[in-house]
Amino acid sequence: MSLPSTFKAATVAGKGENHIISERSLSPLKSGEVAIKITATAINPVDWKIRDYGAFVQEWPTVLGSDAAGEVVALGPDTSRVSVGDRVFFQGIIGNTESTTFQQYCKMPEALLAKTPSSISDEQAAGIQLTTVAAVTAFYDKTGRGLPAPWDEGGDSVGNGKAVVILGGSSSVGQYAVQLARLSGFERIVTNASCAHHEYLKTLGAHAVLDRTNTSLEDYVSTVGDYPLEFVFDTIGARVTQKLGVKILQSLKVEGSRVTTVSQADSEAKELGETKEPKVVVQGVVGFGSAPHLRYLSEPLSEHLGGEDGWIAKGLFTPNRVTVVDGGLDNIEEALAKNKRGVSGEKVVIRPWD
Repeated sequence: MSLPSTFKAATVAGKGENHIISERSLSPLKSGEVAIKITATAINPVDWKIRDYGAFVQEWPTVLGSDAAGEVVALGPDTSRVSVGDRVFFQGIIGNTESTTFQQYCKMPEALLAKTPSSISDEQAAGIQLTTVAAVTAFYDKTGRGLPAPWDEGGDSVGNGKAVVILGGSSSVGQYAVQLARLSGFERIVTNASCAHHEYLKTLGAHAVLDRTNTSLEDYVSTVGDYPLEFVFDTIGARVTQKLGVKILQSLKVEGSRVTTVSQADSEAKELGETKEPKVVVQGVVGFGSAPHLRYLSEPLSEHLGGEDGWIAKGLFTPNRVTVVDGGLDNIEEALAKNKRGVSGEKVVIRPWD
């Protein structure tokens, strides 16, 4: 399969505007880059937030999208990890319109690609990388809790004898966080979700799933029990969940811990953590796997997730369930609206070639 001279892309002309379909092309591949035919791309909240508020955009018009799967169609110089025809999944590079995913083709550094195992579809693969990198950053980077990763020496047992609380277990990030906690050896994984997702989250590795709307602070404390609580990961990023994380740690009198959250640290949550004892740090994390300071995590993550002998193929890591919005790039606004309205326990996906 060859790379065409032009292809379709969903383009945003300016902040707050809807997508339109345009024709684009890729510049010549550089050293270590490959071209990919995108067969499925997932929708994440960051996509409609960038469209609505212009975050991370240096120049308009732009192409959004940051989670995808596809097929390698061309290789640049000095590539060795993948071959033409390989199925791959990856986190696109926000701000680089040749490496975003609301288009039919893109190019990526091969080091950031994971090979899609035969056991999953491209639609399933498309929703893995962005939210997994967010969870990996929260667990293993110094901006998060800074634990050894499961592939590091001792990383698969760092949670032995310990507990972790993950708020928002049925979110995309939450589902992957539960599985990372299991791969890190945590012996008490506590999360919350609506009742419809409780049993499923237990199959991913959660030991206890509390009701999202009808659980008291005391319930969290008693559920953690005698296990030392390592930290709280807030996968929702709201003020209420950040403050809940602080209260859980303070009620259990955990010294030197923190709440890591997928959004900016809330001022009220930070104040609560700073003014009551024991003090709790509230730290927001940003999981851009292409960022130079995170490549030490994102590259080995791709290697361990993908391939026929990786975590997914071995049944150690399960992709999010997906719901497909038909109509391809022409229906990107409906897919974004569906995500913005809220989906429960699933990832919204489109196929750019529909």
